[in-house]
This record gives sequence, C-alpha cells and structure tokens, in this order.
Amino acid sequence: MSLVLDEHREYLSDSVRLDAFRTAIHSVVRPGDVVVDLASGTGILGMLACRAGAARVYAIEQDGLAGLARELAAHNGLADRITVIREHSTRATLPERGDVLVTDQIGHFGFEVGLLDLTWDAAHRLLKPSARFIPRALRLLMAPVECAELRARASFWDDNRAGFAWGPAATIARNTGYPMRLDPAALLDEPQEIYAATLPVAPQAIDSRPQFRVARRGVLDGLGGWFEAALGGDAFLTNDPRSRHRLNRRNAVLPLSHPVPVDVGDVLDVSFRAMPERAILAWRVAVRFADGRTPVVDSGSTFAGMLLSREDLRATQPDATLHLTRAGEARREVITRVDGRQSVAGIQADIRERFPDLFSSDAAVAAFVAEVLTRYAR
Repeated sequence: MSLVLDEHREYLSDSVRLDAFRTAIHSVVRPGDVVVDLASGTGILGMLACRAGAARVYAIEQDGLAGLARELAAHNGLADRITVIREHSTRATLPERGDVLVTDQIGHFGFEVGLLDLTWDAAHRLLKPSARFIPRALRLLMAPVECAELRARASFWDDNRAGFAWGPAATIARNTGYPMRLDPAALLDEPQEIYAATLPVAPQAIDSRPQFRVARRGVLDGLGGWFEAALGGDAFLTNDPRSRHRLNRRNAVLPLSHPVPVDVGDVLDVSFRAMPERAILAWRVAVRFADGRTPVVDSGSTFAGMLLSREDLRATQPDATLHLTRAGEARREVITRVDGRQSVAGIQADIRERFPDLFSSDAAVAAFVAEVLTRYAR
C-alpha cells in the first residue's frame, strides 16, 4: 500500500477534522462559487465544496496523488466540476479566479507546512479580491511541558551505542522540533497565545516573548505548541491537548538541551521566533527559580538541527563557484531536449548514450527521465 495513501486514510478517518471542514464548507461556499482546493490530496475538500453548491473546483496538488484525485472525482460523478492541476500552488495558473479557498496546510504548529505563505500567494494570483478563506483565522499557543518521551528522544545520542560515541548527533537531536501527542497532564502552566492572524496575511517572522509561572512541581523538558484554526461559521480545528474536540494531529514540541527540575512559582521567560517561509524555529528559555538559585538559560534552533554536510554548506556560500555533477548534467540534458519535437523515447535514448556511467539499464534511464519530465514539462 502507498504510505501517502495510508496517510490520507488517517485524514479521512478523523471524524473531528472531516465534520469541521464539512460544516465550514457548507457555511462559506455559495451556489455557483468557484473554489480553489489548495494542496488537495485526495480531493475530499473539493468534493465537499461541490456538494455545497460550487460550480467549479480547481484542485491543486503537486504530487502523484493528483492522478488519484482526478480518478476519484470521476468515480463520484464530479469530473465535469473538478479540475485537478498537478503543480505546486505557487506555480499554478487558473483560467479564472476563485471565490473561495479551502486548504488544510496547517501542520502541527499551524504554519510549518506553508499555510501563511501559500494563502498569501493564492490571494494575489488565484483568487478574487473578495475571496473567502477556509480556514479564515489562526491562533498559535505554547506552554512549558514535562514529557519523558521528549527527554528520551533528545538524550538518546548521549550514550555510547554499539561501542561508539554519538556526540555530533546529540546536538542535532536537541535542536529538532518533534511531532508528539501531548497529554494535558504534561503542561506545567496554562498556555499562552504567541500569534494570531486573519487570513490572508503577509508572511513574516513570528516573534513572541511569553512568560510562564510554573503551576506544579515537575521537570521542564521543553515547549509544546499547537494551533486553533477558525474554519468558517462555528467550525474550528485544534490539536490543543486540553480540548475534548481535538483532531487526530500531534503537537510540535521543542526540547531543552537538558531537563530542568522546576517548582511552583518558578518563572520561565521565553523568547520564540519562527520564520514560516523557511520553516526555521528558534527558542530560548530562562528559568528564574523562586528560591533564589542561579537562573538557568537554555536555547535551541531548528537551523542547528539541520543535517547539513560540508558540501551542502559550501554550496550556499555567495562567493562559491560550483560545477554540475554528472547527475546534474544529465538533468540539464533532459530539460534542454524538451522542445516540443523530440519524443520521450528519443530523450531516453540520448541520455542513455550520453551518460552510460550513470544508468545500469533502460529502466533506470526511463525512471530518471520520467522524474524530470513530470516535474518540469507539460
């Protein structure tokens, strides 16, 4: 079974999510509307829009799931109303502008899979000035948490394993944001809002400096984050650990480099910064103890958690002078041969002859050429 399809099985099995979107779509979509279903997946939201009266739906999906979405629309008698466009939404063009945008690019923390920048781009290129949005508003919340699972993940690389030391990996582990399902009992204080916006909103850095006061004795392992999304009408979605109407979506949890025992009354001064377009987060926590002990300061950044090799870093330097690899040359050759005259079979034959060192079989050449053409050619 395709794991991508199984992921969407989970989405369709989440009755809280599905009911919320169904309610919002029926509240927002009007008969005759043109709807843009952004990052449509299987196309379920677009099909719900048709049921609510949409005249036409443009379902934009950049991956191979677009083919299945097209088949599902036809299977449900909606092929004449749903047009599936296989393209990233920021590169997609439409024959007309939409009245409504619907999307579930919310992620675990509300912004990390592109909700803010994708809806802003769509508002300016794909939608009418009066367009309505599902979701229409977003809130991000944060709380200090005690979480033994997070502690175990972040400290895993501290120990010798298989007789070797893993120190460099430990640094990456402590600068990684983990998707985890938090229990309400994990919270060490009430959450605070760190961001709120009505869509569409221009993408920009999110800066927040919440202060928490520890409400129970425990161990501070990190910061937990989640979202509340107002979809339309009375419908909303949230993965708030405290909510009885929580959808089946994990939270974002940011670890401290080392757990800190805390007690009632200790103050946590938090500095949080997110750059949504780059999906980079940075956090700093200063623990001021009620009993007067020396404060503890800890910080992390998902930039420090990136798996960047020396070669990767060199390629990002402004003064670097680089050369294509053989695979890069092969990709360039495929693209330059797409001229509206040469057949795919002809391109495959040329690439096999030009790069015999890269491909062990005709099937390998065909797979390589197909990967390039499906992404860059029409």
